[in-house]
Amino acid sequence: DMMGKMLGIKVRWISVFAGLFFLTSIPMVHGATSQVSYRPEMPLGLDDEAFKVPADNPITKEKVELGRLLFFDKRLSANNTIACASCHIPALAFTDGQPVSTGINSQQGGRSAPTAINRGFSTAQFWDGRAGTLEDQSIGPFANLIEHGFTSHDELIKKINSIKGYKKLFSDVYGVNKLTKENVGRAIASFQRTLVSGNSPFDRFDYDGDQGAISESAKRGKKLFFDKARCNLCHMGTNFSDEQFHNVGIGWDDSDTLDLGRYRVSKNEKDLGAFKTPTLREITKTAPYMHDGRFATLEAVIKHYNEGGVKNPFLDNQIIPLNLSDSEIKDLLSMLRSL
Repeated sequence: DMMGKMLGIKVRWISVFAGLFFLTSIPMVHGATSQVSYRPEMPLGLDDEAFKVPADNPITKEKVELGRLLFFDKRLSANNTIACASCHIPALAFTDGQPVSTGINSQQGGRSAPTAINRGFSTAQFWDGRAGTLEDQSIGPFANLIEHGFTSHDELIKKINSIKGYKKLFSDVYGVNKLTKENVGRAIASFQRTLVSGNSPFDRFDYDGDQGAISESAKRGKKLFFDKARCNLCHMGTNFSDEQFHNVGIGWDDSDTLDLGRYRVSKNEKDLGAFKTPTLREITKTAPYMHDGRFATLEAVIKHYNEGGVKNPFLDNQIIPLNLSDSEIKDLLSMLRSL
């Protein structure tokens, strides 16, 4: 019954994206049983060579199915109310539409839930990059009293062990007595790597030369994006992110609520107030914007950059006033919406 419900969810979230993922099947032996190897076939616009799958966690059909069950299961929280999908909702491009995420007992965190799409193109995860792999990110929120509410990963594993069916699924994928936090992370990460988005109107224009795929305004916006607006200095590559960390002045207008960002991880002064560059794909579905969700609209985001951010000692040197006109801002918005 649970598998059937999850299959129903799969049909709904697939329809969110302009570019669906496709999986090629190759028989392989991994863990306790023979499994089917999966390799997402990248939709138009994405760079297959940049897609990262660690050698110690090859993607298999069975692992993806297990990870999907775990991702949508609210029982994997201290009071059976929070799943990964509670903050990463398929219809919202795997975000939650809130300025900051809400976890167990309606407790609020301090940051916006980033999208889970196209995470296979990155190593460091979270806004501050504190997780070095997608596998580490996948299990981090479980042992957080504000998010899933477990005091430790040992509590998580005990809970999963108590749920009928999971022990066999883990044995089938990993072997007997292999229900560990590491394997939970491997399964959920494998599922997340299948959440890819491409084949947007922008891709069809840029790669296929389909002149009718985007508007004339979006075409002008593309020129601005790669020139006057300087967006591509950070939002680069086919995933429109350099996967690096930048201080763009968010929070420096209110020092009482300053989030130190990447500095908490690196302890490098230059990283004070720096946060990871998010992907721009599915950008219209991932509002509100910035790590604290302070901007409700893309117009507000562009205004922030157009004014040169908020001055502070650690502002990225690429952030300068852009002097975009109202018509140029409209064109840039058209281009972003084509992603």
